[in-house]
Formats: sequence, C-alpha cells, structure tokens
Amino acid sequence: MSRAMPSIEIEFQVEFYDVDSMQVVWHGHYLKYFEKVRCALLNALGYGYLEMRESGYAFPVIGVSVKYIHPLTFGEKVRARAWLEEYENCLIISYALYNAAGKMATRGSSTQMAYDLAGNESCLVCPDILLEKVQAFMDGRSGESA
Repeated sequence: MSRAMPSIEIEFQVEFYDVDSMQVVWHGHYLKYFEKVRCALLNALGYGYLEMRESGYAFPVIGVSVKYIHPLTFGEKVRARAWLEEYENCLIISYALYNAAGKMATRGSSTQMAYDLAGNESCLVCPDILLEKVQAFMDGRSGESA
C-alpha cells in the first residue's frame, strides 16, 4: 500500500505590489507564490534552504512549468498547495493555487537537482539526508533525522 507524498497548504493575500494596472497578478509572480509554498513544504520536512546548505548541498531549480487557468486579483485570498512528486533522483514539487472561492488559478511544477557544494558537482541522486527527512515526515516524525 503506497502512502501519500508529503504536502502542505498555506494561505496569503494578493498584495498591491504583485498586480498590474488591471489589478491582476503579473504572470511572473506566480513563480514567487510557488516559491513561498515550496519553502513552507521544505521547512515542514525539516530540510529548508538553510538546512540544505548546512548539510553541504544546494538544490537549484533546473526546470519549471506553469499553467495559468484563472487570474488572481488584488486583495484576493490565495490557498497554495505544494506536494512532493519525486525526491530520490531529483526534487520534483507540484503546485496548485486557488482563489478564495476555491477556483484553481494556476498549477505547475518545479524540478531541483542536488548539488554537492564541497565537491562542486551535480548529484544524480538526492543525498541520504533528504531521503531521511522525507521518510521521517511520512512516518509522523517531522523535522527529525531518521
């Protein structure tokens, strides 16, 4: 029996500085919203960007896909959801953004590859520490090392 992959939801409000003259969120800011919920997911796993660096790894984004479905507008409440799709060979995270009425606004995914800071090279598999953190989260031991 397979278990659900780790996921998280956050809420925030569309700020004035994210919208254009039509009070619609500029398309590039959706990636910022993905980053916001991605950070929340990684922090919930106990392996945020500071922990990555402390463990000797970086995880640069090597690919992103975005599907714009319905615009978000100034002042709207946004529910952002992120979940892991893959974490053994690379880090693939999927996203869905919804407005306050529950209508999907945007969906997408990002791919990040592990990079060994000391060795100055890309890794073809994710480091054990990430695998341990994901397993601990899935076992209900969030933030612990296995």
